[in-house]
Amino acid sequence: MSIATLAVQGVLVLAGTLLALRGERVRGPVGAVLLLLLLAAAALLAWRAAPASDTVRTTGLLLGVATAATGGGPITTAVLRVADPDRGPSRRRASDPEVLRGGAWIGVLERIAVAGTLLAGWQEGLAVLIAVKGLGRFNELKAPVAAERFIIGTLASGLWAVGCAGVATLLRNP
Repeated sequence: MSIATLAVQGVLVLAGTLLALRGERVRGPVGAVLLLLLLAAAALLAWRAAPASDTVRTTGLLLGVATAATGGGPITTAVLRVADPDRGPSRRRASDPEVLRGGAWIGVLERIAVAGTLLAGWQEGLAVLIAVKGLGRFNELKAPVAAERFIIGTLASGLWAVGCAGVATLLRNP
């Protein structure tokens, strides 16, 4: 089961990368649903796995961080689209990637940091990450649509990273 978990994690990294390369404007919600189902399958396999070797655990940790980094973008975009109350073309929306430009790269770094701090056992680091991210975007968050995108995107991205770190933790702790 441990090797199967690693295989599913590898598929998650590949699928997340391919979806991310498609771009925010063209990918639909189906990819995000697929990623969530694969993450659930990986969690179930890791939970049912027998104690793993050091190599499998280390590989699982690395794949957990890689999965957090690559799959979070499609998940966050899908959540932002679902949460957008105004789908009309006349105003800037929270799901518009032009709002808070650079957020995709910030999100990748954020998810790596979230998964890394959790896997390192430094949960307090989450507060530091959110504070630094908020301070870095402080001036831009005065616009309501930007604040909405920031909050929803940060929570969706962070929850994805926590789930990916959880799979790696299940492999690490039999």
